[in-house]
Amino acid sequence: MSRISPAPGAPAPETPDVVIGNHLHKYTAKNPAIRWLTTRFLSQLDAVLDQVQAETATGRVLEAGCGEGDIADRLHARWGDVTGLDLPDAGLRAEWARRAGPQFCHGDAERLPFADAEFDVVLAVEVLEHLRDPDAGLRELARVARRHLVLSVPREPVFRLGNLAAGRHVRDLGNTPGHLNHWSTVSFVRFVSQVAGVREVRKPLPWTIVWARLI
Repeated sequence: MSRISPAPGAPAPETPDVVIGNHLHKYTAKNPAIRWLTTRFLSQLDAVLDQVQAETATGRVLEAGCGEGDIADRLHARWGDVTGLDLPDAGLRAEWARRAGPQFCHGDAERLPFADAEFDVVLAVEVLEHLRDPDAGLRELARVARRHLVLSVPREPVFRLGNLAAGRHVRDLGNTPGHLNHWSTVSFVRFVSQVAGVREVRKPLPWTIVWARLI
């Protein structure tokens, strides 16, 4: 799979009516509270990935809904063979062109352009809450995975309450633009359990991270 980069002078195909990439650049945020929360989240995600890597030291890895590619870079440092996928967007392609490690492509998480069991590890970090059909997205993630699923979503209602406390998205009752689906930790674990056996659950405020093995 070839790396995608912008064609000089070509018009940028966009994905209308969909929030692409991070609405808030939390991985490079200057706000100390956001930076602290994100650091804790990444630390917990790394702890889960340590366990996944202990079981699967080599293999192919997919990050569906990779955004600008921050997590894909971290995955590449662990496994090397990493593919990041997201919807068509010129801004994302510009970010991807600066990253030397992962391979990137455009695609839809609800209709992944990959074969069954093509990847040993499949991640979707802050993705499922954006999907119009999260059940289809979950089935697709499980379909292309051979062993591991690592999935995270905002933990509700904590996430929205945090937004309200910070004065963000007040008119939408704290709902971040593009968030169409909402799970508590319990309901998300139940959701993932439809397709895989849950191995571990972590709750770095205000998110839920689930590691599951394919049944």
